[in-house]
Amino acid sequence: MTLYERYQKEIAAKLLKDLGLKNVMQVPKVEKVCVNIGMGSFLQRLGTKDYSAVEKALENITGQKPKVSKARLSVSNFKLREGMPVGVSVTLRGEAAYNFLDKVINVVYPRVRGFRGVKRNIFDDKGNCSFGFTEHTVFPEIRLDDAKRVHGLQVTVVTNTEDQDQARALMEAFEFPFKKTTPNT
Repeated sequence: MTLYERYQKEIAAKLLKDLGLKNVMQVPKVEKVCVNIGMGSFLQRLGTKDYSAVEKALENITGQKPKVSKARLSVSNFKLREGMPVGVSVTLRGEAAYNFLDKVINVVYPRVRGFRGVKRNIFDDKGNCSFGFTEHTVFPEIRLDDAKRVHGLQVTVVTNTEDQDQARALMEAFEFPFKKTTPNT
């Protein structure tokens, strides 16, 4: 059973009861997942203008063609010229967002060496959850032979709730690997 099916059949009903909500439409859900790779300094270190490897890596990870973000202004201190590519991003919605989250929780995080859990303070005031990976090679779609240079990526999970506690309850229902809190004795 996929995470999307599990959410519809089990998790939504459990959250409705646990959070004490009156209406099914109030149950927190994932609206979209945004995956971003900033490549300004990455391209500078390589000394090249070819960003096709970064674009291909994000396409392999998400299964969707990324959008290339270009600089709007020139900034001489950063050796940045107007129109230069500075990042690539993908927005996943619906079942694709849940499938990506399922992959992150059950496949990617177990592959991270020395992983002890994600900090619990990854939520913003609007109930969105942001976390990142320092290496894109933890995703199973990336072959180490093809990766010329290792780069990180940022993931933002946008929920329909404005409350941090409800968003945290949603992620915990997905069995997101948060750090275990140890009581001070």
